[in-house]
Amino acid sequence: MSDAGRRQALEAGRRLEAADLDLVVSSPLQRAVETATVLAEASGVEIRLDESLVEWRLGDRWADTVWEELPTQFPGELEAYLDHPDDLEFTDETLVDLAERMGDAAERWSRRGTVAIVSHQDPVQAVRLQMTGRPLTDLHRDKPGHAAVLRLDRSGPGWREVEVWSPDESRESSTIRVEETGI
Repeated sequence: MSDAGRRQALEAGRRLEAADLDLVVSSPLQRAVETATVLAEASGVEIRLDESLVEWRLGDRWADTVWEELPTQFPGELEAYLDHPDDLEFTDETLVDLAERMGDAAERWSRRGTVAIVSHQDPVQAVRLQMTGRPLTDLHRDKPGHAAVLRLDRSGPGWREVEVWSPDESRESSTIRVEETGI
């Protein structure tokens, strides 16, 4: 994890200290585990790893290719991902599959109390959209940044987004945006 990433994780950990967490659950991928470790230490809770929280399997296809080289290495794929991520013919895991995988994990772990789930940007955004009833076509709209904290609360049979907090990368302070979204 970079120095900036560690700082962001520490800020997120301070943010979550007041959340009275029962557990931190993380993708087993290295940066997620490093972030989860910081959060768990700040909250004094254990970490559990969950394979279902890994990155979107689309990333497996693009592994070891830098973002700028995607158009050359995989013609048309980056554009398709940016324009219509819900309809990609070249990935083994659809966006719907990703949202369902993440949603199943979130539902399963939420039964354990107040849980911080540490995953990756597209999986977090996919489950956020699915759980709050927004269309998956909004994948690239208002994505949470690195070390963002999204708080979802159960609202009847569904979920509502209560808070989105993100470390401000340009300053030591942070910004908070509260948004009420529900089904």
